[in-house]
Amino acid sequence: MVDREELMQALDAELQPERFHDYCPNGLQVEGRREIRSIISGVTASLAMVEAAVEADADMLLVHHGYFWKGEPQPVTGMKRARMRQLLAHEINLVAYHLPLDAHPELGNNTQLARRLGFSIDGTLREDGVGQVGTPAQPMSADAMRIHISQVLGREALCVEAGDHSIRRIAWCTGGAQSLLTEAAALGVDAYISGEISEQTTHEARELGVHYFAAGHHATERYGAPALGQWCADRFGVHHQFIEIDNPA
Repeated sequence: MVDREELMQALDAELQPERFHDYCPNGLQVEGRREIRSIISGVTASLAMVEAAVEADADMLLVHHGYFWKGEPQPVTGMKRARMRQLLAHEINLVAYHLPLDAHPELGNNTQLARRLGFSIDGTLREDGVGQVGTPAQPMSADAMRIHISQVLGREALCVEAGDHSIRRIAWCTGGAQSLLTEAAALGVDAYISGEISEQTTHEARELGVHYFAAGHHATERYGAPALGQWCADRFGVHHQFIEIDNPA
């Protein structure tokens, strides 16, 4: 068991949310009980995720995608009310880290994805540490990389081929970071991986000569939250469980 304030201080010290200009508040978003014995981690605090935390009798729900995003309606009605009602009724703390969890050099989504794909890391894509640059275990064609990503993530990746060159240097940024393609290309990479694709991404990839892979927003961001949850378990001796709410994105 650990006091919530002690746990939050440790999380904030580790993830340093103050370094980021984010689209949402990072850290404790909904306050629950003070004593933390059990943590459930997940990607997104959907109603299904909240209900799973209730069923598991969790004291804290730790996610990458929480609430209170910039530009969203502020009234606590409808879908937002249904989610928060469950959290408040069962005194479950909701803790969310967005960009800080993308950028963490050990626990972050990008590092965790690189480990699974077998990429070495030799730099970051942005100055704040969001996104990474490195090399695959061996050079491979665009189609071979598509197959590799699909097999590792368990869902079909989309590939926009931009020539017939092999991939020796690669950049990646999980989630909805297709807009960073031009920044990746400026670093001289052969390919770039993110979660989503926009209409203009295809044209940009072809014109920049960089193979582009859309591997799924949810699919690329399944690994940071459980790594952070396990970090809490190892440091404070609390119970931790990752729960996957399937999402084809």
